[in-house]
Amino acid sequence: MSTPPRKETISSRISARLRSAILRGDLAPGAKINLDRLREDYDVSISPLREAVSRLMSDGLVEFEDQRGYSVAPISAANLREITLLRAELDVLALRMAIEQGDLEWESDVMRALYRLTHAKRDAADAAMTDAWEAAHTEFHMALLRGCKMPLLLHFCVMLQNMNDRYRRLYLQADVTGRDIGAEHTAIATAATSRDVGLACSALQEHILATGNALAQRLGAV
Repeated sequence: MSTPPRKETISSRISARLRSAILRGDLAPGAKINLDRLREDYDVSISPLREAVSRLMSDGLVEFEDQRGYSVAPISAANLREITLLRAELDVLALRMAIEQGDLEWESDVMRALYRLTHAKRDAADAAMTDAWEAAHTEFHMALLRGCKMPLLLHFCVMLQNMNDRYRRLYLQADVTGRDIGAEHTAIATAATSRDVGLACSALQEHILATGNALAQRLGAV
């Protein structure tokens, strides 16, 4: 008998809404998070709201400071550099383990995620379209890594991807890099499902570093 799907909680829904607002930049980096105002806006009690904000703290998107309360995590060139370097190491480690341990279901998940991503459209002028592309993009990268069967490693990878996505959505809303991102994703997925560890890992690492460098240039130009 299959396990019934876990019911989404109020705090889960609030967390998802706040995460989207932070990633889109609707809640600006460094902005104070007013729980009383959010409680009124979302029409919820303070308990699930605090739980939702705590979840975002574990994602690295929210910070807490005594006397000041909660605020959106700030951004900086140093923070972006650290995120990029950590992703280039941890995501590649997770992919290496996934290629070694992933089964046929993992391969199918990767190729399904690639198909959805390549058929999604990205348009900075269309919020719904952009959100759909972002969801497909996140799912593709995580599908690559899930086969590693290392929950703690995956937790770190998810956290770093959330932090990286915020920079990308703030500073690379349009493709201004001249890269063929679709081809890069396809090359990573093809090498991974072909069990070519060296090619897949080098392709993913180059992909992460290239995005990090493009973001650093955009951040420095602002």
